[in-house]
Amino acid sequence: MTETAESAVARALERIGRKNPRINAFAEILGDDAIAAARRPGRDGPLAGRIFAAKELFDIAGRPTRAGSSIRADAPPAAEDATAVARLKEAGAILVGTTHMDEFAYGFTGENAHYGAVKNPRDPDFIAGGSSGGSAAAVAAGLVPFALGSDTNGSVRVPAALCGVWGFKPTFGRVSRAGTTPLAWSFDHVGVLAASPEDAAAALDAIQGPDPRDPSAGTQEPDPLAPHLGAPLDGLGVAVAGGHFASGGVPEAFAAVRRAADRLGAERSVEIADSDRAVAASLLITSAEAATLHFEEIRDRIGEFDRFTRARWIAAAAIPHVWVARAQQFRRRYGETMRALFGEIDILITPTTPFPPTRIGQSQIEIDGETVPVRGMLGRYTAPFSFLGYPALSVPVPGEPFPLGVQLVAAPGKDGYLLRAAARLRDEGMAR
Repeated sequence: MTETAESAVARALERIGRKNPRINAFAEILGDDAIAAARRPGRDGPLAGRIFAAKELFDIAGRPTRAGSSIRADAPPAAEDATAVARLKEAGAILVGTTHMDEFAYGFTGENAHYGAVKNPRDPDFIAGGSSGGSAAAVAAGLVPFALGSDTNGSVRVPAALCGVWGFKPTFGRVSRAGTTPLAWSFDHVGVLAASPEDAAAALDAIQGPDPRDPSAGTQEPDPLAPHLGAPLDGLGVAVAGGHFASGGVPEAFAAVRRAADRLGAERSVEIADSDRAVAASLLITSAEAATLHFEEIRDRIGEFDRFTRARWIAAAAIPHVWVARAQQFRRRYGETMRALFGEIDILITPTTPFPPTRIGQSQIEIDGETVPVRGMLGRYTAPFSFLGYPALSVPVPGEPFPLGVQLVAAPGKDGYLLRAAARLRDEGMAR
């Protein structure tokens, strides 16, 4: 790379070194590797010289993949980069570090007993969200323009909303998961947290597409996303989700949805039956799949887990198989309901989270006079769409003292529609 790229990387590393101690976003800063990559001649591509970070469940060649757990601290080094990391590098981007997360991606707050809580750049006494909290905080603090995350039930969108950045979970299978530590194989998505919709689109365009290492990534090259940023929204049907998605949150979250609906010309409100059951079924199946994937660690090293993770693993290991079977049956029925809805509309609007960031260590919050658990509520509006693999984008809406997130959802394969709507919201001054 050129001297300019080397200087840009050096400046980025200086910012990270100065700001990261306050927010604990980075798990490992790869300064020497980043400088070496910037100096390497002959590197070009659509992301030439751009820097990025990756949640530490992505394999980085030559380093152990901790996935937020001390259990993996002594794991053997990865033999090669995760596909998403490798593709960003091939596009010319430079990896500057890995980011903190909830242990094994099983959480929504970014609080980790082994490596400390990720802190919200707006106020370090408050959570950044999770499980991709380090990636969200790194982008929100201006340390990187975009970062890789993973999303099982909302782990890209929740921290994006709480930190005030763009969080894009693409259609299931659009991006390869090869080289990532899984949580739930039928839910896990690779996603992007970014400072702008342009950054999100550029990163996703670089990493999407088939991969022989991950059969779920399909065989067809998806259309590029970036052109949608300049495409008109005219002709797309936009609706606001009511019922489940208009309850259980603070008034400010619903007010942000109404403002977004006005700017996008939403003409109808829809209720999606049994969405509360979709959240429950999603979390039940996630628990069962996660317990299966981590069976040996649960059996042999249960005492080494973060106490919150440990409690979930123990409960998950005891889930009756019949419950999982019924949840899967419901998943198919809910999918039929959603397919029928998206036969009539193109974009659905919901809040991303029910409330803004809570204080680190806070376990409960009062909503509508009822005390509810913070961890259990943060995925209330995001889980139903991971459940079915639908693309979803959290749009950052300015607010005080914290921003809010508005979630846009489209049918599988229609990821570009979300960027059309996102660009409209940003251009009209609603989004950050």
